[in-house]
Amino acid sequence: MELHQEIKTLAAQLGAILTDKCLWITTAESCTGGGVSYALTDTPGSSAYIDRAFVTYSNQAKQDLLNVSANTLNQYGAVSEQTVHEMAVGAIKATNANISIAVSGIAGPGGATEGKPVGLVWFGIQINDKVLTFKQIFTGDRAQVRLQAIVFALKSVIDEIK
Repeated sequence: MELHQEIKTLAAQLGAILTDKCLWITTAESCTGGGVSYALTDTPGSSAYIDRAFVTYSNQAKQDLLNVSANTLNQYGAVSEQTVHEMAVGAIKATNANISIAVSGIAGPGGATEGKPVGLVWFGIQINDKVLTFKQIFTGDRAQVRLQAIVFALKSVIDEIK
């Protein structure tokens, strides 16, 4: 299935589950630039499960809006398990959501460092009081990495709340 269509299908599926279970979701996105929240709000009736979302592209935005600590960013970097964990927790605290999805990665073509290649994306998902983190390395150009990250984020939440 083409990625754009897969995203639309997954977002509608997740929306139906959220509506069914009366759950609210929020997003805290960096490399996807709001792509996950765009997908979620592209589904009619999404106001029943999404109230607000965060695009925190800079470290300063992560600190200001999501309460990610400067220490975490300095020690581990924006693209790290620790950062997406704090992003997911911060997004829940800033909203009335039951679920948050945090995404931070290196979409490319630049930005890679030793141990952090282009295509590396970290995900944090908080469901009630449980925080899960996932790491993926995607291939392709910038757009493909971002689309694959959106698909992975949506699939991961669906898998966790089914």
